[in-house]
Amino acid sequence: MSAQHEETPGHAPLSLKTIGDIRAALRSGHGFPGDRESFEADLQRALEASTETDLNAVALVIVDYRGRIRLYQDPHFDIAVQEGVDLVARLKQEAQGR
Repeated sequence: MSAQHEETPGHAPLSLKTIGDIRAALRSGHGFPGDRESFEADLQRALEASTETDLNAVALVIVDYRGRIRLYQDPHFDIAVQEGVDLVARLKQEAQGR
């Protein structure tokens, strides 16, 4: 494997198996700004809309926030976002030049 494709050493992935794990990760600053409060509100709405035999809405909230935390932990995420911002700026500049 070439040097440019080697994995950068990082933190071990967080254990996000339970709602408690997700809450702890969000309390520790993992996730995007506002996720801690949004998670609780989204979870509450999902619980209120669920029946005792159908907790799919709750599961979707858990999966969504687990994904957000994982995405936030990805060291390549910031680079990808910056590349997208740069591309949009370049395209806007090119469009204005026409």
